[in-house]
Order: sequence, then structure tokens, then C-alpha cells
Amino acid sequence: MSKAIRIFALAAAAAGAAIAYKKFSEKAERADDENKAILYRAQEQGNRQAYIVGGGLGSLAAAAYLVRDCGFEGKNIHVFEGLHLLGGANDGCGDAQHGFLCRGGRMLNEETYENFWELFSTIPSLELPGRSVTEEILAFDAAHPTHARARLVDKDGGILDVRSMGFTQKERLALGRLLVTPEEKLDDMTIADWFSETPHFFETNFWHMWQTTFAFQTWSSLFEFRRYMNRMILEFPRIETLEGVTRCRYNQYDSVILPLQRYLEAHGVELIAGTTVTDLDFAGKDGITVSALHCRDANGESSIKISPDDICIVTTGGMCDSSTLGDYSTPAPAPEEKAISGELWAKLAAKKPGLGNPYPFFEKTEETNWESFTVTSRGNRLLKLIEGFSGNIPGSGALMTFKDSSWKMSIVVAAQPHFKTQPMDVTVFWGYGLYTDRIGDYVHKPMKDCSGEEILTELMHQLHMEDQLEAVKADIINVIPCYMPYVDAHFEPRKMSDRPQVVPAGSTNLGLIGQYVETPEDMVFTEEYSVRTARIAVYTLLGIDRKVCPVTPYNRDPKVLATALKTAYR
Repeated sequence: MSKAIRIFALAAAAAGAAIAYKKFSEKAERADDENKAILYRAQEQGNRQAYIVGGGLGSLAAAAYLVRDCGFEGKNIHVFEGLHLLGGANDGCGDAQHGFLCRGGRMLNEETYENFWELFSTIPSLELPGRSVTEEILAFDAAHPTHARARLVDKDGGILDVRSMGFTQKERLALGRLLVTPEEKLDDMTIADWFSETPHFFETNFWHMWQTTFAFQTWSSLFEFRRYMNRMILEFPRIETLEGVTRCRYNQYDSVILPLQRYLEAHGVELIAGTTVTDLDFAGKDGITVSALHCRDANGESSIKISPDDICIVTTGGMCDSSTLGDYSTPAPAPEEKAISGELWAKLAAKKPGLGNPYPFFEKTEETNWESFTVTSRGNRLLKLIEGFSGNIPGSGALMTFKDSSWKMSIVVAAQPHFKTQPMDVTVFWGYGLYTDRIGDYVHKPMKDCSGEEILTELMHQLHMEDQLEAVKADIINVIPCYMPYVDAHFEPRKMSDRPQVVPAGSTNLGLIGQYVETPEDMVFTEEYSVRTARIAVYTLLGIDRKVCPVTPYNRDPKVLATALKTAYR
């Protein structure tokens, strides 16, 4: 144990002197700004235009920063989205007649989402007059605390005691060494590479919980796993209860995207759905200056000239690209297209050096895919069965994983209603499986080949409630499978140079945002990453003298490290 203590202490020392940290506080942030008399409003931008590619959270955040901090008129900001619904991976749609749908489910975190909370502290709530979205979410979360009582369930339907992480001493030491190993030495390494001499690591309670909370695979990038271990070290001691998960009142579209969209619309921002940006032109041989934007919509191809004074901000990749949907009786079909956003990035990278390398992320769909499903029912029979099994009322359990299921299936039962338009006599929950090619334990087909009914049947057997299956089926409105070939692409093994900088060297008017650009120490697959990259892009391109909230270094705090070490020995 003394050796492990020295390694964890070295992790703290290598990061620098210990600092006293404080939880994000909107009021404290504003008071600090006022006390320093910092003026963030930029000088008049005149007729300068901003072209933003992609309609996800990062793009909408960039537009909000342009309005709020940079003096842009909304009419001069143009956001292009290929789909007919904004939000990217923060989606939510449907109705009580045909079933509701969330392709993904975004978890928030109060401590590590610094820029996310700052931005949404200035976005008005749609339901609480005089309150911000940040205030609305944090108030709802405080009133609906998370404490999972059935985090892992075994093949016999037994709820496991997961208070122990299950590590051997050798595994503890391997984790400690990883924390102090420089990222520069981890090019192209996978998690499996690092733990090759300790294969039992992948049987521990820790791995089953960490994997399914964040969607890691054994073949995922060691870079990203290390960053999560450092960035989310506060979650390590509470991973078995997921008490650190911050929940919205509704799904991510209704709670996060819709109020942000309404804010932008109120300021006159042009939100252009159903339009795909297919390419960008660059001016001259030297530097990186966007001169034209090419796009395609229902009316065909068109081009827009871009002045050197204009700015262009591009989302380099979308995790829900090329996703397909099934229904209760039909599997989600195999996708026919490649990652649209990834293809745009590839075109740009081929034209100019310094724009990264998309190929490690988008070439192995057998590694980057998984499948989600959204269940819509009349009444609450199924939710009551799950509540009785888990001991968690809807919204309090966060995530329940069937540890031994061949699909590595998990479900999330959120507080009801989960959609603004959801009737009181309708219930909705969401789930996913990480291994879509594997044969189900009860439905003897790969998950990706299963209809919604078959996925529901597998779930009911994992719950050992097959005797209730027919009664539950009678209540079902729809079960919508969603196959996402690139949902884990950001976790693919890579070199340090494969992800480009937010504003590449030599760029005069191009910024890159989203989950495939590089921001030191932060972790991809989060709302915070999208907002942070957007903020960096806007401030850098326009020379705005305002700080971006830094990554809070919880991994340097001795108390946090001590708690993590204690957890490792549980």
C-alpha cells in the first residue's frame, strides 16, 4: 500500500503544487468580473459575418458567444445543419402516438462543466421566469438527487454489492502509473495495451461501471481513459451510486437545446436546417483563410463567398452521423453513408497542413458503433416493475447495467415526464447496448439485427421478468432502436497530432470545434467539451480579451487524491 501511496502522491506533485478548489458559482464569477471592472463587450463588428457549420451544441454555443460577448448582430450569424432538427447529439423528438426518441442520453456534471454552466447562466429558462437554464437544472437536480441502488445486475438477476472496486494490488499500481505517465508517451495505445499484464482489471466492478457510464471499450484510446481518470477523479469514489450525475428536468433537447435555440432566434440568428456544408475553399497557398463555403439543400448545390474579415467555425465530427432508426417491428437498417461531418473534415485536412487527421476516428465502425433504444409505454406498468426491482424511483437511479449481458445492456429511467409534450399517462425510458455484433442471451440474434420488440424481450429476460412480458407488451406504444456507427469514434486510439487545434496555426478566420479537436486536459464525449471549444474558437478568432473557464484541476487536490486512494482499496 505504501508504494501505491507514493505513486498517487507523485501524481499530485507532477501536476504541480496543490491548490484549493471551489465549486463553480455563477454569482462568484459575476462578482469577480465586476470587481475587476472587466468589459467583455467587443467593439462594433459592423457587417462582419459568421458562418457556423453544424447545428449541435458547440455550434449553437458559438453563436451565443458571438451575440453575448462579441457585439455581433444576430442577422450576421448563419448556422448550417444537415438535419431538419437542431441539437446534434442532444436530440429529442417524437410524440405519444408514434413513440418518443432520444438517440443518446447526455449526463451533466456540476463540478467539471465550468463553461457549460457559465454560458447557460445567461440563457433564460423557458419555464421559470427570471431564472436561467443553469439555475433551473441545478435546482431540479438538487430536488431529485441521484443514488443508484442497482448499478450492476448479474446474469441471475442479482443486484451486486459494488462498494468494492475489486482491484488487485497490481491493478492499483498500474492505474497509479498511468496517472503520472505523460500523454506524449501514449500515442496509439489502447486501454487493453496498458492493462495487458493485468487482464483481471476488465472483470472488476470498477471497469464494468466506468465502461458503461462513459462508453469506453477495451480498445479505446488510453489518452482519453487517462484524461477521464484525472478529470473525473471526483466521480471515482461515487461511481457505484452516480451521485455526481446532474440531471435535467427533461431530455437534453427540451432542457438544453430548445432554450438556447429560442435565445438565438430572439436575437435574429439565422438557423438553417436541412442544409449540408459539403466543402470550403481556401484563399492562396499560405496560411488558412476560408474564401467560400459550398452547401447542398433540397434545391441543389450553392456557394457562399466569405470575406477575409468574416469567420467560419466548423464542427469536425458528429457522433450521431449516419445513425439509422427502426421501430417496434423493424430493426434499425445498416447505414449506407459515411460520417458526413467526418468527410468534410477529411476534405479540409487534405487541402491544408495542421488540420488534423480524421482517419483514425472514422475508419473502424466495427469498433465505434453501439445501439440505443427508446421505450414509450401507455401507463407506468414497466416503470413500476423496474422501480420495484431496483429500489429507485424514476430519475433517482441514473444507470443500471446488466453486467453479464452479451450486449452489455444498460437502461436509464429518467424522471417523468421526460419530454415537454409527453402526456401524464405515457412513460418513456432509454437504454443502450455496447456490443451490437454479439448474439443476445435470450433473443438469439445480434442486437443490431433486432427489432424494438426483440430488444424489449431481451431486456425483460435480463430483468428476469419474462412472466410479465406479454402484459408489458400490451402497453407498448413503440420501442425505437437507433444504430449509431460513429458514436464512440472520439475514443479511437490516435496520435497526439491527429486532433487539430481549435484555431490551427496560420488560421486567420477558421475555427474548429466539437469532440475531435484538441483542448489540453479536458475530456471528449461531454457537453463541456463542445461549449469549451466553441468559446475558445470565438474568443481567439475575434481577439476577445476574456478568459475561458479553465479545467479545474481536482486531480491536484490532496484531499481528492486521498479519497480516491481510499476508494481504490475498498
